Amino acid sequence: MTQPTPRYPIPAARHRVEEEILRSRFITTLAYAPTLEEARAFIDEMRAEFGDASHNCWAYVVGLPGSSAQNGMSDDGEPHGTAGQPMLRVLLHSGVGDIVAVVTRYFGGTLMGKGGLVRAYSGGVQYALESLPTAEKVEKSQLTVLFDYSAITAVQRMLPDYETEVLEESYGVDVSYRLQMPVEQVARFRADIADLTNGQAVVEEEEEE
Repeated sequence: MTQPTPRYPIPAARHRVEEEILRSRFITTLAYAPTLEEARAFIDEMRAEFGDASHNCWAYVVGLPGSSAQNGMSDDGEPHGTAGQPMLRVLLHSGVGDIVAVVTRYFGGTLMGKGGLVRAYSGGVQYALESLPTAEKVEKSQLTVLFDYSAITAVQRMLPDYETEVLEESYGVDVSYRLQMPVEQVARFRADIADLTNGQAVVEEEEEE
């Protein structure tokens, strides 16, 4: 059975900021990355867009905010630990999930030192996060509910309490509704519709593909 997944902020759109530090140009681009494949595809896209840059350093967190299950990073030629790791650290503490960051650097001729690089790369991500537009991710389930005609009015009245969208209605021997609702609402909905129909309603949850 599907486990409830909390709602969490995700990037609502690609977002880019730019700053100059000690004559080097830093361009930070953030994007939504719900899968490892999409995170990597975005990184490849940024590499192609800024193919003439000195470095395209990156980090991503796929999944819940702060999750360490699926994340990655790269210094892309900068001294070890000065770019990818500081960027990842900022993402892990950002409170935003499913996010990928690429910081592009055009070297300006002035050496920054390891501490300067850490501040520049982590600061670039922090700067971009400050103005990042976000949306709420809500995992949803689809259910088919079969019930008697006598319960139509009561069922229709209860649906809004579960943030439900009615995808399909069918009227045969019984009434059949195909519904979509947040995963976290499913258990309560099952219990309440069973009470409402004295256990007569049949609820089937569709399997994820």
